[in-house]
Amino acid sequence: MVKVAVVGSYGAGLTMRLPRSPDAGETVSGGVFSPGPGGKGSNQAIGAARLGAQVSLLTAVGDDDFGRAARALWREEGVAADHVLTAGAPTMVGFILVEPSGENRISIAPGALDELDAAAVESFHAEIAAADILVVSMEIPEAAVAAALREGRRAGTTTLLNPAPARPLPDDLWPLIDVITPNQTEAPVLLGLQEGHGLDDGELTRRLCALTGGAAVLTRGGEGALVAQAGATTRIPPHPARSVVDTTGAGDSFTAALAVSLAEGRPLTEAAHIAGVAGAHTVTIAGVIPALPTRDQLNALIGTER
Repeated sequence: MVKVAVVGSYGAGLTMRLPRSPDAGETVSGGVFSPGPGGKGSNQAIGAARLGAQVSLLTAVGDDDFGRAARALWREEGVAADHVLTAGAPTMVGFILVEPSGENRISIAPGALDELDAAAVESFHAEIAAADILVVSMEIPEAAVAAALREGRRAGTTTLLNPAPARPLPDDLWPLIDVITPNQTEAPVLLGLQEGHGLDDGELTRRLCALTGGAAVLTRGGEGALVAQAGATTRIPPHPARSVVDTTGAGDSFTAALAVSLAEGRPLTEAAHIAGVAGAHTVTIAGVIPALPTRDQLNALIGTER
């Protein structure tokens, strides 16, 4: 069984499905509300566990009902959460507006995540060192992101950075990243480009690859993905979704499947294809956790392509 270490966020997702998103100062009625667990780190950890990996998670939650529900969820999903920090601030909350098209808008109050620091990451070193791959996302303080990537490099563990939400990275962090996985919106932010920069997806992916010295995977929604590594760029065609119900968890599902596939020793292009299949499955189901595929579900979808 492959081992995956995850350093990232947990938060309660408070989702409202609306006929349309409101304009400034406007109230839109007719919504349907559903609360549930979220946070990129937790979603990715659960996604990897469902695909058969042994997963250890580092995040921070509050001493509140949301935090207790999170710990119960991780026990149920088989995610090791021994090092999760109980912070003084409340558990992160994300407010998610979902339109009928499946597009979403998200606002986050970080709360407990602001207390996740380098010392907490250092206490997670043994789990990082024992892992086949380390997955880091950016809903946590930059100090924790940096500490995690440094611990991964020190341990010789493959590092995968899901740079969401995107912000420019310090120069000294780029060489610590083996694989970076932005989407089309995040890539220009990482590169410090302004709107109207004029670069196509291929050039964005190659520039990101050059900065890491490793590889870059640019996710493109319904257009699939681009993989840049070792001077070559490969287009990964999309796996068609039966329908688009909710895109909220697609990126986390993609990241989890990519990480597990790489941990299993698959080539990056094959891993990105498998990850695309996982993401396509996820958009067909409402809610993030219910939509994360199991290994059997993923294998069945891959089997339909043959």
